[in-house]
Amino acid sequence: MRFPPIFRRRAGFTLIELTISTALMALILTAAYACLTAGVAGQRLVEPRTDVFQSARVALGLLAADLRCAGPLPQGAPFLGVRRLLGEVSADNLDFATHNYTPQHPGEGDWCEESLFVEKDPKTGRYTLWRRRNPTLAFDPLSGGVREEIANGIAGLRLEYYDGFDWYDSWGDPKAGSAKSEAVTLPKPNMVGLPEAVRITLSFDSNRRFNAKPPAPGGPESPPTEPPLVFQTVARLNLPATADSDAPTGATGSPSSPNPSAPPSGGR
Repeated sequence: MRFPPIFRRRAGFTLIELTISTALMALILTAAYACLTAGVAGQRLVEPRTDVFQSARVALGLLAADLRCAGPLPQGAPFLGVRRLLGEVSADNLDFATHNYTPQHPGEGDWCEESLFVEKDPKTGRYTLWRRRNPTLAFDPLSGGVREEIANGIAGLRLEYYDGFDWYDSWGDPKAGSAKSEAVTLPKPNMVGLPEAVRITLSFDSNRRFNAKPPAPGGPESPPTEPPLVFQTVARLNLPATADSDAPTGATGSPSSPNPSAPPSGGR
């Protein structure tokens, strides 16, 4: 007759095994937390830049499309670009007419007067790029119409104008049509007609995610500021190019005498 043993050998972990497994688990959790923190920080850094890239792509595309179809204004200067500063921020103005317009009401055509300008929001302190469009013939071509927001949170708008030889910071005569303007016998190249191309430099505030909400009193210090993100493109005007192609051989700006310093057709 057999009797069951009183003491049986039971399997288990020793104290050393438990200590090693606990240390390994702590290392794994620490590494996972570090990866998660790095991922969240990267997402916070990439998301604002993604929004900026998208806003810049849309804004430059709209401005370039309008400028490619640009034409002269009915009164005053046919094409008026003014150098302007808002404090230390470059905020150039541009007034012209464009055929890049889709009629939205009866009696309208594929033409409108357009203005590009920058304004500062007094509440947030951020700068916004606006576009004013007027599809009717107004007595004052620099006013009227409806304006729409093109881009928000910009850090500057710089416009340069190319006449086939040099770049200029401004274009057109603001006093066109006056007696003082008519008395000038030899106007400068950037005072008459339309430019051949316009170089658009649009800067965006890369810290606007932090500038949206001011830091609370006694709270953590604001993060270090980063330089603005700068985007640039060159828009060729089709109307001056058509006029040059119709000019006789040997005329200034004709195809028989191309300028080697002509601007590139694509963006930079």
